[in-house]
Amino acid sequence: MSKYDEPIERLIEYFRTLPGVGYKTAQRYAYSIIEGQKDRAKNFADAIIEVKEKIGLCKECGNYTDKEVCDICSKRDKKIICVVKEPKDVIAMEKVKSYNGVYHVLFGTLSPLDNRGPNDIRIKELLARVQRDGVQEVIMATDPDVEGDATAMYIAKLLSPLGVKVTRLAQGVAMGTDLEYADEMTLTKAMDLRQKI
Repeated sequence: MSKYDEPIERLIEYFRTLPGVGYKTAQRYAYSIIEGQKDRAKNFADAIIEVKEKIGLCKECGNYTDKEVCDICSKRDKKIICVVKEPKDVIAMEKVKSYNGVYHVLFGTLSPLDNRGPNDIRIKELLARVQRDGVQEVIMATDPDVEGDATAMYIAKLLSPLGVKVTRLAQGVAMGTDLEYADEMTLTKAMDLRQKI
């Protein structure tokens, strides 16, 4: 027998389907809705419906947008493409205020263990953009893990015959980190990628 009436239990279960939301957090969210104003709950529900109805993928980069072509793709330099794993990575990269290029969202990385190969992510679309737009540089900004590195290397090999410069975000010791706490791989990469100052 459920601890709650069915509508409450149903709301809790829907909140639990969100990433990182456990039972206690879902319970707090449900009570917040119940205890809040009815208008607030309606506005919340309307916002969910609106985002599902109006948000799609940019036909250029694959980022989420309410237009056919997102603002970044329509206003920025198309000769430089920063390749990211997911749409949320675009938001993170936009913190680099000096970047004026466009993005390409792969929606995943290569992962043989998860049966995710080149045809399962947006590599063909990237190659088409590179050829169509005369791209000069592709910046690989996938995560610095096995899948991200493998994806970056795979794409670099595909782009090499096209004469496109392929770069990878530098990795190393983060600012404010004490060297004694950095792991061996981080320090090795930091040394290998050192730059003249």
